[in-house]
Amino acid sequence: MQPTISRKGLEPVFLRVAPVDIALIKFIFESYESVAVVRTLDRRAAVIVVLVAEDFRDDARGILDSLARQVAIEEIPAPPDAGDDWLLKLLWEEE
Repeated sequence: MQPTISRKGLEPVFLRVAPVDIALIKFIFESYESVAVVRTLDRRAAVIVVLVAEDFRDDARGILDSLARQVAIEEIPAPPDAGDDWLLKLLWEEE
């Protein structure tokens, strides 16, 4: 079951990407202020989470669709160790 963080107004989208594409994805989302925050959960396995602001869900999906035409992106379920990330842990504990 993939967790949602609706109480905080964030929806996590877990992705597996190529390690070289992590910085690009972070940069793209940072350029769209307030849409999402990107966290790297495992840099070797290139697993990231995009914490999407609920109000910008459609925009974030559009950004991901656009990125998927340029780089390989695989949406995955929440990894078992996702709660090891301090921010996700904090958000999940407050739910």
